[in-house]
Amino acid sequence: MHTTRSAFTSRSRLSRAAAALAFAAIALGLAAGAASAREVEIVSQGEPPATMPRYVHYFKTIQAAVDATRHGAFVLIEPGVYDEEVKVSKPHADIFIRGMNRNEVILDGQGLKVPGGRNGIEIYKANDVWVENLTVRNFEREDLNGAGGNEIWWNGGEDSDKIGAHGWYGRYLTAYDTGLDGGYGIFTDNEIEGEWEDIYASGFNDSGMYLGACPECRARITGAVMEHNALGYSGSNSGGNLIIENSIFRQNTTGVAPNSENPGDGPPPQNGACEAQPYRGAHPKLPEFSSTHIAHCTIIRDNLITENDDLDLPANTSAAAAPWGAGIELPGDYGDLVEHNQITDNPSDGVLAFEYPNPFPPTAETIYFQNAGNEVSNNTFSGNGYRGGAFAGDVAFEGGLLGSKRSTQDCLSGNSFADATFPADIEGTWGCQNETTPNPGGGLRFLVYLLALQYQSEHRKAVAPSPPPPQPTMPDPCENVPVNPLCP
Repeated sequence: MHTTRSAFTSRSRLSRAAAALAFAAIALGLAAGAASAREVEIVSQGEPPATMPRYVHYFKTIQAAVDATRHGAFVLIEPGVYDEEVKVSKPHADIFIRGMNRNEVILDGQGLKVPGGRNGIEIYKANDVWVENLTVRNFEREDLNGAGGNEIWWNGGEDSDKIGAHGWYGRYLTAYDTGLDGGYGIFTDNEIEGEWEDIYASGFNDSGMYLGACPECRARITGAVMEHNALGYSGSNSGGNLIIENSIFRQNTTGVAPNSENPGDGPPPQNGACEAQPYRGAHPKLPEFSSTHIAHCTIIRDNLITENDDLDLPANTSAAAAPWGAGIELPGDYGDLVEHNQITDNPSDGVLAFEYPNPFPPTAETIYFQNAGNEVSNNTFSGNGYRGGAFAGDVAFEGGLLGSKRSTQDCLSGNSFADATFPADIEGTWGCQNETTPNPGGGLRFLVYLLALQYQSEHRKAVAPSPPPPQPTMPDPCENVPVNPLCP
């Protein structure tokens, strides 16, 4: 970048040092003032101390504490079981909601069935809200497919087709359900710029964690443990810069399932290519790639994806419609990269990718999402496909049957396979060394294979899940918090 010479750049080194020191002193003073002004709202089931700093306040409920926050405030929650729903609205942006112990601060929905369902913590169109170090359990839908049932939900405007907020952050979170109608564990939609770290979810009839409706998410998920859910991870129409890494997906019905969807959580499709753009309209122009050598920004890497074989779990109608038993499922996905994962002991397929007409069976509103531009590289596969079937194995790719034969430029390289792949020569004709790759085919037999997996999933006999064991708590819940009775 070209710069012009100014009076400041011609000063002596001594004057520059003096100016820098003066600036640093001012900055430190401002920072100290800002820190001292940050309020701490403490939620306690006991009585407050007789004296405390003027910026500290005590409340009996989490909702009352949240309602009292200003920008930058901390809501610190003492151990206890709290029977309440919490809603964070727009005026309460830029706050931290933090439990003092992940396993002992519990919001308990008690499995209550009410009209409209119940949600645990819902952050509605509020920017930069952190939720940390607590457990939310047994907030359920009003019925199998109804409203509610979201344990922790950053809601940027459900069904709006627009991004309504930015800045969603969750750390050291546990979400679980021991009934049949818990919907989503940890959930973000219609938002950008966020991160989940060290989170756990189990027992949900849709997905343990869900990120949807962000064509350019700018998000990172790391250190997650998802088990005993209909879907470990689900992400409808979420793509662009999005990384899922260093996580465990085990003993779900299906492990990881980013997907294109129509009409829910628009705009479609799911597109993991860099600089992905939304495609608007009832019948959008879908992505096409001229080469296998594309830049991928949605990346699933360095995860353990194993034993996603549980057909006894609850599932709502949409989750039950997914073919079951796959480690990673790519229904109508574009431009994703799957690399350096251990993908083991999944009964149907390690990676299962296919075109996805949605809605299906086809109607006038159906969009024929293809399976194109995805790369599967340097993964270790073993023990997959043991339930048998025409296309059961480590990897199965399908395309070109119901759509317009544009499931092209998928490629695979450097994987360690132990079982069958479909097509058989998948790192030959479909190797990433090729400039282009054709439709993988599969034909009617592949469709029959998918429909059989779907039928088995839809006819499961669900059993209520068990509660999980304690999870690692935040090492220092007083991190960055002004001095207060809980953080002396």
